[in-house]
Amino acid sequence: MAKFEQAGIQPFGVNPAGVESHAGYVQKLHFNFPLLSDPDRAIARAYHALKDDDRGIQRSVYVVDRDGTVAFARRGAPPVDEIVARAS
Repeated sequence: MAKFEQAGIQPFGVNPAGVESHAGYVQKLHFNFPLLSDPDRAIARAYHALKDDDRGIQRSVYVVDRDGTVAFARRGAPPVDEIVARAS
């Protein structure tokens, strides 16, 4: 988180589960960033993060600048240093 903060990046997660189930998930995994609910998968669809079955979610990382420009996009879980370097 410190590297993201130094780069001015606010991470958050998006998950299709409902808000009520997120509380336990966040607590269990000790997330220190917001987790947003996307039950109809509209965000996942817009960012091309749906798997071929149109239900499953492919882990993806996007950095969106304040002006809405996508500064970084990668499927999977790229290293923090790569995200910060490419998004700066």
